[in-house]
Amino acid sequence: MKAAVEGLYAVTPDIADTAELLVKVEAALAGGARLLQYRNKRAGAALRLEQARALAALCRARGVPLIINDHLDLATAVDAAGLHLGSEDGVFARARAQLGPDKLLGASCYDRLENALEAVRAGASYVAFGGFFPSSVKPHARRAPIALLREARRRLTLPVVAIGGITLDNAPELIAAGADAVAVISALFSAPDIRAAAQRFSALFPRREREMGIGK
Repeated sequence: MKAAVEGLYAVTPDIADTAELLVKVEAALAGGARLLQYRNKRAGAALRLEQARALAALCRARGVPLIINDHLDLATAVDAAGLHLGSEDGVFARARAQLGPDKLLGASCYDRLENALEAVRAGASYVAFGGFFPSSVKPHARRAPIALLREARRRLTLPVVAIGGITLDNAPELIAAGADAVAVISALFSAPDIRAAAQRFSALFPRREREMGIGK
């Protein structure tokens, strides 16, 4: 059974120190992150494997799905819960065939609903739209209108993830427009207290917060 895609979706920053990365991720998971995506655009293959293995063990212990960004071979090597692909990261049908039916397969659809419809046909488990706000991670990313979330919610039955410059101040608008999850990097992992930031993001999803007992 595939894991639910909802709530705070933590996406790792580019950190070369694996021990530092694990400390930050542990805090995010303790604060209520419901999914973790391992994304490191600067790491070489050996470091990616080291970090992915360590994160896979941590996520299994916490019962949180680990999603690997871009690298199908890496997702397979560490038996991750799933894979997330951009428009140029691979072929969705091939990825689904190799992952099998029970793994999560996410698709970055940017500002185009057509991309999401195509990804659904190819076997995606969830779709992600963005960026909705300016982002230091992808400063030149195409901007997506918030109305796209409402249209996606009307047209799609799969979970919808919002990404791009998301903060505690602007996330409620995205959730109200139909986002099932918000994918966050900087506003989470650059926070002075990562666990507290994760708790505050999780509290934007009241039903999920109650289910996890966060804040008790």
